[in-house]
Amino acid sequence: MRDESFNDDDIAESNLVTRRGTFRAVAFRAHGHEHMALVHGPVRGCEGVLVRVHSECMTGDIFGAMRCECGDQLDAALDRIVAEGGGILVYLRGHEGRGIGLVAKVRTHVLQDEQGLDTLDSATTLGLPVDVRDYSPAARVLRHLGVASVRLMSNNPDKVRALEEHGVEVTARVPHLVRPNAHNIGYLTAKRDRLGHDLPQVDAPGEAEFPTVR
Repeated sequence: MRDESFNDDDIAESNLVTRRGTFRAVAFRAHGHEHMALVHGPVRGCEGVLVRVHSECMTGDIFGAMRCECGDQLDAALDRIVAEGGGILVYLRGHEGRGIGLVAKVRTHVLQDEQGLDTLDSATTLGLPVDVRDYSPAARVLRHLGVASVRLMSNNPDKVRALEEHGVEVTARVPHLVRPNAHNIGYLTAKRDRLGHDLPQVDAPGEAEFPTVR
């Protein structure tokens, strides 16, 4: 049964052929932004659907910036979903810079480069919050798609809690590690030490298991 939380004007679906194969593209409006869910294989009524809830990052996702791991995580999530034969990637707009926006994020980069501040201190120095992302649109579209429960590809325990608080059963958190580089090791270290992300590759990259990224 369709989730009536979406009006007809706020959601549209079509097939999207990509280099990885065909996905069902579900575009939807929520909280002032247009988001996208890419669905591969059967998911309605299924338990333990493999899901990635990905926050928009123009610099990493589109331009391949090495300051973060976002682009690699996006590619790896899509590859993993296809390899498993089914799953969902929810791409959330309005999450740039953990919700502070693109202009503000670039300003934090200046402080990081010129003053050596980490990803948190560079935001708070500008009077900005550390993380104001809203995951309720992801929960909303997952309910619309009719998944019974999900396995969430994430290193962030807060993301698991956020989905569960919005009524999505998370049966497992699937580590989603990417290999660090000289440009993002400080960023990853700050996320591990100050935000509580599970990132074992920061100290032992040779012992972590990394997905193959195209």
